[in-house]
Amino acid sequence: MLAMNYRGPYRVRVQQKPDPVIEHPRDAIVRVSRSCICGSDLHLYHGLVPDTRVGTTFGHEFTGVVEEVGSEVRNLKVGDHVLVPFNIFCGTCYFCQRELYGNCHDTNPEATAVGGIYGYSHTAGGYDGGQAEFVRVPFADIDPTIIPPDLHVDDAVLLTDALPTGYQAAEMGGIEEGDTVVIFGAGPVGIFAAKSAWLMGAGRVIVVDHVEYRLDFVRQYAQCEVVDFRRVGDMAIHIKKMTDWLGADVCIDCVGCEAAGNAMQQLTGRYLKLQAGAATVLHWAINSVRKGGTVSIVGVYGPTFNAVPIGNAINKGLTLRMNQASVKRHLPRLIEHIRAGRLEPRRIITHRVPLEEVADAYHLFSSKLDGCIKPVLIPPRSPVMETF
Repeated sequence: MLAMNYRGPYRVRVQQKPDPVIEHPRDAIVRVSRSCICGSDLHLYHGLVPDTRVGTTFGHEFTGVVEEVGSEVRNLKVGDHVLVPFNIFCGTCYFCQRELYGNCHDTNPEATAVGGIYGYSHTAGGYDGGQAEFVRVPFADIDPTIIPPDLHVDDAVLLTDALPTGYQAAEMGGIEEGDTVVIFGAGPVGIFAAKSAWLMGAGRVIVVDHVEYRLDFVRQYAQCEVVDFRRVGDMAIHIKKMTDWLGADVCIDCVGCEAAGNAMQQLTGRYLKLQAGAATVLHWAINSVRKGGTVSIVGVYGPTFNAVPIGNAINKGLTLRMNQASVKRHLPRLIEHIRAGRLEPRRIITHRVPLEEVADAYHLFSSKLDGCIKPVLIPPRSPVMETF
């Protein structure tokens, strides 16, 4: 099969790899119909995630048609078109039983925190991902969801990570009616967090970024206010000026370790890798939220320490909530929102790229060229070719 192949930082290409095979009775083999490049994939692409091995295939956002199932998979059959959550989860452990699917205890032998994730280095279990023609899907009797016939495949692929993550970011904020919500990051997750904040009753939504075309997009898509942080001296003071000097009720970090930090944060976090990335947005969120407010974190950070102003959080009496999104838990509600027209996920897709051109797609997305918000890869033998 053709598959994306990681060759080192900033070096990816497509090449032939062996087709995946059934390795366990609960496995399925899926022929990929759509696969996204996620902002989290850029952390791998930039060499920021430990134990990202040469030869790995990235891609944790994908849909596909079932080609083969293991002997214990009863709920799927060959020909089913499925969306596959980025979480690989067993469905039976202590955490899965509590719908904390991103914290599954049995799918990642390398860590005690995060469960398995497709195509996200050996720190997340070492599973190959969906930027390929075929994928082995473990725990196929519990993980995948059959795509309803009235749901477009381009909406479905965004239900594998980006939309549920943005939705959970807003949910973890505990938004109450009339709240002012500040979201840091106008990438796909930040865009969906902004849209979701309105669904949860926010009275005011403000999105912070520095890329002009992304700010223009989120302003139109989510009907929110925007702030270009390049034009702001002190973020906390700026947010307080906008909120009668109280601060936001909820601040949401949708950026993570690749934030544009100060020189020391860039040196220690991104280059020397002594921290889990630049903690810029964590500082902004903790210092911009009001006393007694909530900070929700879905931005991806590395596994090492980070210089977080925890004293400020304690003294302000903040609630900090964070986790990987439990995709499966959110799917029924999100599909309902899509059917009702309250959410239109596929509107954020700006580029549909053949899998064979994956290197160009990564460069385009990473360098923020051509107004790229969300690129989707289409394999040459995709079983679902139409887009509309």
